[in-house]
Amino acid sequence: MAETISNPGLSKIGQLAIRVKDVDAAITFYRDTLGMKFLFKAPPGLGFFDCGGVRLMLDALAEGDTGTSVVYYSVNDIHASSKSLSDRGVKFESSPHLVAKMPDHELWMGFFRDVDNNLLAIMSEVRS
Repeated sequence: MAETISNPGLSKIGQLAIRVKDVDAAITFYRDTLGMKFLFKAPPGLGFFDCGGVRLMLDALAEGDTGTSVVYYSVNDIHASSKSLSDRGVKFESSPHLVAKMPDHELWMGFFRDVDNNLLAIMSEVRS
């Protein structure tokens, strides 16, 4: 369906925000443990990363708030990525597993949490 002024549609993520308790600890986790490209830190309590052209913003939680986001990171080889992350201390809640068989590919996902207990996942579309 073509994009129109009255119905612009959503087709590209420009930024994702994840609420965290400690921005510095979260920056260390995302940069050093997950190996993501750190862009910059900005007051008050924001950290930014580049995820292949999509910006990820870490935002400090206000007192009493909780984290709420789930981010799915697309990877080419889910098993190699899982091993690499595990080798860097990531504890998976569920190892990479087949989620769905599509006509031309299989969808695989594995779930883990960051330092603030936010649920994250790696996913891969494996061509049949």
